[in-house]
Amino acid sequence: MTVNVPGRRGPQGPSPLEGERIRPLSRWQIEDRLAELGDLYAQTAGGDSRAWNHERELFLRRLAGEVQRPGFALLVAERSVPGTPAGGESAVLAGCAYGFPVRADGPWWRGLDGYLPRDVLGLAVSGRLFAISGLVVHSRVRTHHQGRDWNLARRLQRRLLADHTAGLADRADGTDVVGVPGVPGVLGVTLVEREDAMTLRALRSWGWRSVAPDAAGAHDMLRYAPCHALVLGP
Repeated sequence: MTVNVPGRRGPQGPSPLEGERIRPLSRWQIEDRLAELGDLYAQTAGGDSRAWNHERELFLRRLAGEVQRPGFALLVAERSVPGTPAGGESAVLAGCAYGFPVRADGPWWRGLDGYLPRDVLGLAVSGRLFAISGLVVHSRVRTHHQGRDWNLARRLQRRLLADHTAGLADRADGTDVVGVPGVPGVLGVTLVEREDAMTLRALRSWGWRSVAPDAAGAHDMLRYAPCHALVLGP
């Protein structure tokens, strides 16, 4: 998972009372705003100008590949700031999150089947397993009020799952997605590189929890696996 949450102190965000407006972008809108999305990622990555350009290029390359996946969704968080020539306001990007439903009819995303228990993998058949593969926020979101509902990272990841759940309900001809009223039924999943302790801590502070496959000897196997698997939701 891409989570840009460097340890350095980032730009001050708005107060919880102001918040940020979260909205989805279509694929055409993503293409139109690639430069802004790349700048956002680089600004939150830290480092010097050379590293800034390198990280930006890698991010845009990954995003260009993932946007082609069926069901891909990207949300942006925008904050209004004054400063237009007419004295009005303009919107600047404060964060973004993106992902896609995990497919069960082809190769598993990043070898996901080797990390998850069978009951979790089974959710992919009905479209209820959603990979959140990128979450880009400023460092303040990681270090301040991580457990609050209005924390921007929590809002972004919650909205991604809610939007996907709504889409499943629309395709189910009015029936409940999981057969139990009031239960969303969509589980978020992601993989984090084993050496990326900063991202792992950030995700756990935002409600993610670790999972492991239920095969014999799985815990010993995961000790040497390149990634940690985490899930979010019911």
